[in-house]
Amino acid sequence: YNPQVNTLGDLPIISGCIKPVSDSEMFVKRAMDIGGGLVGVVIMAMFFAIFAPIIYLQSPGPIFFKQKRVGRNGRPFNVYKFRSMYPDAEERKKELMAKNTMKGPMFKLDKDPRIIPIGHFLRKSSIDEFPQFINVLKGDMSMVGTRPPTMEEYEQYLPHHRQRLAMRPGITGLWQVSGRSDIKDFDEVVALDTKYIANWNIWLDIRIIWKTIQVVFNGKGAA
Repeated sequence: YNPQVNTLGDLPIISGCIKPVSDSEMFVKRAMDIGGGLVGVVIMAMFFAIFAPIIYLQSPGPIFFKQKRVGRNGRPFNVYKFRSMYPDAEERKKELMAKNTMKGPMFKLDKDPRIIPIGHFLRKSSIDEFPQFINVLKGDMSMVGTRPPTMEEYEQYLPHHRQRLAMRPGITGLWQVSGRSDIKDFDEVVALDTKYIANWNIWLDIRIIWKTIQVVFNGKGAA
């Protein structure tokens, strides 16, 4: 996409990208991320005061869940969430792989037995995602972007899947507001993420944020 001729020393090289973006556009996007991140962290602190005791009483262990994910251009980082599963959830995942409802490298399970009682509400309301505003402030993620894959998912990627890593991953995105619970084919996720990258502009981010708010309050499309 969008081939460009540059030089590396004395050698001409041809490079390309899905969507060329100007420095000013990236500055505005980052400014939106910092502003939204600050607001999100304040709201996260209020949710922590409410839900941390419930999470601990139902399942003693850490309140936050930390997991290695793959970000822009394949760079790994730790993503944060409110813990909505039992501490041994990652180990039990291997036992449940045969029940995976997603086609492709992503894992999704209906009526996942690893989820603690309050976890169902945290996921339905997307409250479990609020610690990711820490990732936004750190620069690992953006308010809007593509879904960051786990290391295990990334290792199963085919070459064309990697194009969805061309932008910084986001808390929300085109996939999340397009009925994520109904999408069972990973290639559909890739197609939506690639569509987002190819058509990106600030106004698209604003529309996705607004639609995300509507989806959350309507309780539709939650994982």
